[in-house]
Amino acid sequence: MAGLEYFQGYSPEIRLQVQNLIETKRIGMVLKNRYKGEPIHQFNSDKLLFGYANSLKQKYFKNAPVLNKVQYDNKIHVMHNALGLHTAVTRVQGGKANAKIEIRIGNIFKRAPEPFLKMIVVHELAHIKEKTHNKAFYQLCTYMEPNYFQLEFDVRLFLVQIEIEGTPFFDS
Repeated sequence: MAGLEYFQGYSPEIRLQVQNLIETKRIGMVLKNRYKGEPIHQFNSDKLLFGYANSLKQKYFKNAPVLNKVQYDNKIHVMHNALGLHTAVTRVQGGKANAKIEIRIGNIFKRAPEPFLKMIVVHELAHIKEKTHNKAFYQLCTYMEPNYFQLEFDVRLFLVQIEIEGTPFFDS
């Protein structure tokens, strides 16, 4: 069934509940009820997004390397690829190694509730310290956003809702 690929790692019970939400076209309603008090974030430019991500980095990882670039990227195909990307490029110049850290966020999140954007930024920031999705990685995510796992689940629902209905829950 369309949309269930986002929930591959979840239990059969959860997948059945999601399937029921899809069949009854209630995903938008569930998300709308859960996030009715959350406005669409105002970080809709690359400059504002950079400031937002950098403030989170400063709050939680003061000694981590500097973020060189944070931007929205319309080339990230969220529905089939990733929500965001992180890169660390090391260049040697004059005997010194310089690392440039970049984060790219899918354009679809330019207009989304702020908790969804935060979840994605937190995820990409955690990759600065932990490269793989292991226990330590998810501990970093929940350190920065205690509600991380619920937000990750809800972002998956959000993607399914857009894929099936074509419009985000806050526009319906």
